[in-house]
Amino acid sequence: MPGPKGDRPENPRARKLADRIKEIVAQLLDTRIKDPRLGFVTVTDVRVTGDLQNASVFYTVLGTDEERAGTAAALESAKGVIRSEVGKQTGVRLTPTIEFFLDSMPENAAHLDAALLEARRRDAELAALREGKGFAGDADPYRKPREDGEDADD
Repeated sequence: MPGPKGDRPENPRARKLADRIKEIVAQLLDTRIKDPRLGFVTVTDVRVTGDLQNASVFYTVLGTDEERAGTAAALESAKGVIRSEVGKQTGVRLTPTIEFFLDSMPENAAHLDAALLEARRRDAELAALREGKGFAGDADPYRKPREDGEDADD
């Protein structure tokens, strides 16, 4: 149920709960979860379904593919502790299930940055090739209305 501001839910309760879960999970990863496989994790977004039963936690990991895999395993093993703490700190009647998803936004952004850099390089290359060049043909290639006295044979 995408809302007017992107894919955040329209339900204000779900949005408020998602924001609170984001804070709780970030705090737990910073202070309480001591798994050595856990890399440098940033919680980027949390989305809660309209019925408040499921929470999707999106995160990024700074590092290699191995560190991402280790972090995913660490988050999966800590899911119970995290869900329990979310239940205690939010006070909702039914604690939502929690799923973790690696957020691919930074990788997509890096790919777009590379594409934009390549486009700028090619534009500069074309500008250098155009330097000092003129247009082929007449400077003004458009036909003008005939003025009186001109021959029709021209």
